[in-house]
Amino acid sequence: MTATADLEISLRRRYGGLYDVDLRFSQPGSDADIRLVEETPAIELDVKALRQHHLNDQNYGEELSKQLFGDPKMLEAFNKARSSVQSKETALRVRLFIDPNAIELHSLRWETLRDPENPAAHLLTGENLTFSRYLSSFDWQPVRPRARGALKALLVIANPTDLDPAELAPVDVEGELARAKTSLGDIELSVLALIDDPVCFEGITFVGHPTLNQIQENLRQNYDILYLICHGALEGGEPLLWLENEDGKAHVVSGSDLTTHLQELRHRPRLVALASCQSAGSGDSKPKQSADGGALSALGPRLAEVGVPAVLAMQGNITMKTVETFMPRFFAALREEGQIDRAMAVARGAVRERSDYWMPVLFMRLKSGRLWYTPGFADNKEDLEKWPALLNHLQRKRVTPIIGSDLDESLLGSRREMARDWAESYNFPMAPHDRGDLPQVAQFLAVNQDQMFPRDEMLERLKAELIKRYGDQLSPNLREAELEEMLAEVGRLRRENNPADPYRVLAALDLPIYITTSPGNLLAEALRADGKDPIVEICRWNRDIEWLSSIYDNEPAYRPSSQRPLVYQLFGRLNEPASLVLTEDDYFDYLIGVTKNDDLIPPVIRRKLVDTSLLFLGFRLDDWNFRVIFRSIMNREGDRRRRRYSHVAAQINPEGGRILEPARARRYLENYFDAADISIYWGSAEDFIEKLKEKLENGH
Repeated sequence: MTATADLEISLRRRYGGLYDVDLRFSQPGSDADIRLVEETPAIELDVKALRQHHLNDQNYGEELSKQLFGDPKMLEAFNKARSSVQSKETALRVRLFIDPNAIELHSLRWETLRDPENPAAHLLTGENLTFSRYLSSFDWQPVRPRARGALKALLVIANPTDLDPAELAPVDVEGELARAKTSLGDIELSVLALIDDPVCFEGITFVGHPTLNQIQENLRQNYDILYLICHGALEGGEPLLWLENEDGKAHVVSGSDLTTHLQELRHRPRLVALASCQSAGSGDSKPKQSADGGALSALGPRLAEVGVPAVLAMQGNITMKTVETFMPRFFAALREEGQIDRAMAVARGAVRERSDYWMPVLFMRLKSGRLWYTPGFADNKEDLEKWPALLNHLQRKRVTPIIGSDLDESLLGSRREMARDWAESYNFPMAPHDRGDLPQVAQFLAVNQDQMFPRDEMLERLKAELIKRYGDQLSPNLREAELEEMLAEVGRLRRENNPADPYRVLAALDLPIYITTSPGNLLAEALRADGKDPIVEICRWNRDIEWLSSIYDNEPAYRPSSQRPLVYQLFGRLNEPASLVLTEDDYFDYLIGVTKNDDLIPPVIRRKLVDTSLLFLGFRLDDWNFRVIFRSIMNREGDRRRRRYSHVAAQINPEGGRILEPARARRYLENYFDAADISIYWGSAEDFIEKLKEKLENGH
């Protein structure tokens, strides 16, 4: 994937037609902002002058470029950024941030911009300069790209049966479906549409009618792409969409209603593509075009505000010929690399000779521009060179898995979402970006209420999450059971339905010791289901839990084995709330305790941490769990023994705006390990487990 530098141009209204400009530039692989000029100017954007050229996109683009780059300092800054990437053969990602106090600037045709040094040339139709309208959002939910093979799209094609043919032409549903299927390629596709013969479309799942409620209900299945094809119009600045009701007749839905239904979802689609239908009355002598008047593009900023990461829409009455060329090229480029803004540039380049090439517009709140990633190892290796060493250590029982709580996220929900919900419910007073930090929010609750309050809240939250996600699969008795009993049953259901369930695969490794920061019982239950008799121990890191019994009290000679493995829970257990490491103070106390008192960790665990190959699963680089456990390992003697083994960290969970480069992540971990031999897997723990299972089954 081509390295990319970032140039963010922010526009904020000062007064009248005068706008303040803020420029932020960063080189590939660097988070540091570079000052391109000493002081950025204010610029004047003359909307009336632009309107004089609305029938000629070239003249419009030249005028807009003059207004944006007319000040010598602005031109100097842009040329510095562009020449910097040209000299390094990298790409330039330009993000235009329009402040909420300047929303009128969204009506300008930014996509027509011409090259300020060569007005005859388009500025935004090449792959080396990508462009998006970058938007902020009040939604702090992280955006996590999916693994390449797991993408899912929901296609909605609305063709109400009672349209007036004189105003709105019937939609060619089968034609639109065929084009969408071709465009999306091997992306898993489900469809909300009514067609005469669904059997003709092999490999497509038809899931219902194109109604607003069914769109929302289906999106609860965590689709990555919502592709909506319908008629639209603007009335008094409000976008209107012609969807259907249950009997197939028109249901005119306001843009506000659509955004509200999407906002109510826990997981919103990562990309919403809005395509207009052609207008009526376009005879053979005229190009067939849409008639939404920009209604769908007006939805872009609204959808971004409620947390949709990227929106592709059409700003105006685009011709069907342009749509038919643009959309397949867009999705083909998206499938190739997963970069939304690059796919936009490729597709726009394909229609640059058409008069409406500028009408597709991309609204985005993804700094990386990435929709999906390819699981694999850092240093641009798709596979691990040291698979033979890792498989050899597994065969000889010289691997110690260290498991993070993120491995439970698909069952119990995100710790970050829990923190954000608490922050909102209990008026967390710190900065918005801290609201996803569970230890910090839990610390606030412990101080503001009492120490047991966040622990009790967490247990109630986890139980409610299980009932919400799996309640229809649980008996009435289990829905009233204790959390661990309910969790054990849900874990059993998941293992039975998924041969690649992470805990099922881990249990089958027949290892003597498993270390986990997860407080649940999923691992122990998976081991029991595999015919083993696990011994569960807990780290007694505070005085309130020193009384808990230990296997070593009754069986001092116990030695972990494949049949009687030791499951060591570092950060507590759900059925012992006082044992949970949850708040900031808990993490500090834990780290101080295990550093000062070696006896807190059994000798067999201490030995495994320095004398086996370590396999980290289910962590994130910037989480407290990861940082504390790494620091406790680093503080242990045995560096020389630890360097005899290769280690794998499959804990990186790619997330928009958080972790952009696996190579830098690897260097970060290597520093923690003090130059230990560690391989970084770029992907989720589930991705790695599936790859490991495949290797084990194939015998190599």
